[in-house]
Amino acid sequence: MTGAPMSEGAALLIVLLAGFLPTEIWRSLAILAGRRVEEGSPVFHWVKAVATALLAAVVARLLFAPAGALAAVPLALRLGAVAGGVAGFLVFRRSVFAGVLVGEVLLVAGILLSH
Repeated sequence: MTGAPMSEGAALLIVLLAGFLPTEIWRSLAILAGRRVEEGSPVFHWVKAVATALLAAVVARLLFAPAGALAAVPLALRLGAVAGGVAGFLVFRRSVFAGVLVGEVLLVAGILLSH
C-alpha cells in the first residue's frame, strides 16, 4: 500500500524535528554548563582530554578502518596525508585551517595521481 508523496515542507519539518532539534538542545545545554567551568579547573582539563581522545579516535578510525570511498585509498597515502597535514599545521604557525587544507590537498592529489 503506497500513500501520497510527502511534500517538501513536510520532509523539511521531519528533518528539523528528528535531526536538528535533538542535537541542538544538547549543544545549548553544554554552552550553558560550560559558562560555569573555569579554564584552569580539573573539570575543564578532563573535558579537554575527553574531546582530544574522541578526535584521536575518529582520526584513527578514518586511517585504519575507513568506510566508503576512503577504504579504496591505500593506507600509505592516508598516512602521508595526515603527516603532511601535521607538517602544514606546524609550518603555518599552528594553523588548524592550514593543516587541514594541506592534508586534504595531499590526499586528493594522491588519489588523482594514482588513477
